Amino acid sequence: MPDGPEELDRRDPAARAPWDAAPPARIAHLSAADEADYLAMTRASRDYHRPWTHPAVDRAGFAALLARAARADVEALVVRAAGDDAIVGVFVLSQIADRDVRSAFLGYYGSALHARRGYMTAGMSLTLEHAFETVGIERVEANIQPRNARSLALARRCGFRREGLTPRYLKIAGQWRDHERWTLRADEWREVRRRSLAGAGGAAPSA
Repeated sequence: MPDGPEELDRRDPAARAPWDAAPPARIAHLSAADEADYLAMTRASRDYHRPWTHPAVDRAGFAALLARAARADVEALVVRAAGDDAIVGVFVLSQIADRDVRSAFLGYYGSALHARRGYMTAGMSLTLEHAFETVGIERVEANIQPRNARSLALARRCGFRREGLTPRYLKIAGQWRDHERWTLRADEWREVRRRSLAGAGGAAPSA
């Protein structure tokens, strides 16, 4: 992946990609072998995640997530740090639509023990590359609660655009919650990557 500043100004044609300063990481599809590491991360991050999201914290919940990940319209990805191989984040592409739409929804959450180190920025860049170049998605939408500052900052940092607000969009912990719609298109992401490579003196991709 290309390596840039934590902030991306989409109005600046010389802006570099936000993942330039991110630490090395890798992504892989969620598997049964991830259960122990996944549950250790979510249990340690329970207070960090709430009230925004409620990932699985027990074996039954992990099994349900794994079953969901097996569906044709879902891609569940774990992010692991290059050093200790710990799970530092999870990204889920869902409702992947084919044919003329080629879109997907994106959800994500990170590890409290690895917060503020750039791992979610690294994971986001790897996930977007997978979505746009491997899966063939043309548009990704992330729905984020207005007061979830960390998730909003990550989406903004990685080039997503705010399209509006959906009242009572999703029921979380028994309550209907408003969400902001943030989107990123494949052509926008490729332009950011092209500028990053050009700024680093590398060859820009043909796409």
